[in-house]
Amino acid sequence: MIRRRTVLAGIGATAAGSIAMPGIAKAQTITLNGASQFNDDHAFTKAMVRFEELVKKYYGKPIEFVLHKNSSLGLEKQYFEYMAQGKAVDYAVVSPAHMSTFSKAAPFIDAPFLFRDLDHWNKVLDADLLKPIADEIAAKADVMLIGYAGGGVRNIFINKPMGSLEEIKGLKVRVQGAPIWSRTFQAAGMAPTVIAYNEVYNAIQNNVIQAGENEAAGVEQMKFFEVAPNLALTQHAITIRPLCFSGKIFKALPADLQAAVVKAGKEAGAFGRQIESSEDEKKLDALEKAGKLKRIPFKGRDEMKKLVDPVLAAYAKEIGAEDIYQKINAIK
Repeated sequence: MIRRRTVLAGIGATAAGSIAMPGIAKAQTITLNGASQFNDDHAFTKAMVRFEELVKKYYGKPIEFVLHKNSSLGLEKQYFEYMAQGKAVDYAVVSPAHMSTFSKAAPFIDAPFLFRDLDHWNKVLDADLLKPIADEIAAKADVMLIGYAGGGVRNIFINKPMGSLEEIKGLKVRVQGAPIWSRTFQAAGMAPTVIAYNEVYNAIQNNVIQAGENEAAGVEQMKFFEVAPNLALTQHAITIRPLCFSGKIFKALPADLQAAVVKAGKEAGAFGRQIESSEDEKKLDALEKAGKLKRIPFKGRDEMKKLVDPVLAAYAKEIGAEDIYQKINAIK
């Protein structure tokens, strides 16, 4: 944490533009700290590396970045809390589910069965329909959503072959911590449980649960295929993974760096979406060809969606997102 205290001191001196000691203020080099649960090969990490490159390009002045990878600073839930507090982590890609403590609407960003397909997902993002939710998160958590990565299609990985609504009835499956995930999976007949992401592998291995759900990048990175090699192609969600930036740190930055961060965030998010949406199928192909994973066609996705839709509509009303939900559904 010594580095962190030095970093904050540097940011404060630079942003404040010290009048008493202008020479010292000019000598400070700002350091921004990022965090990723994953290694260099993951789409989230690549998006954050691109963010660094773009900020340097648009800012045009000396600046340093330190990207803490492989969960060295904890998990995404902790990253978001750190950013809200303005300490340890300045920027990170975080699942909306981990923002629910601050904003009930946040997990609705990529709720199960919210998007029909990738084309619909892209149109929603292009129309900036999620801005009201981003505004709420900024107001309540003091964390800015400066770009949108993601694009991975989520399926259910299971320790036994299952490919229909009847077969997954009562399935003990790990879901993200936001209430909408438990409610929708219950509506589809499963038995969802919330378990920390880094404990899923052991939980399946020890028969605490039978399954989890994730996009291809996560299945590959966490080696979930070793304990649950059957991938039921439910295609129940398409991820949106906001690139977040601490509001407290942002306010302390000089105006030209703030502008660079905002511009770079939007472009880095689009870069992350392009990577993940294009790599999704390739990763699954490679895992299946290597004999590590078996894709199982899922019968009854439309029926599952019909079971889930009333839950989504009720949740949207509960969190005051009815207008957003209607606009998303109206996009063709």
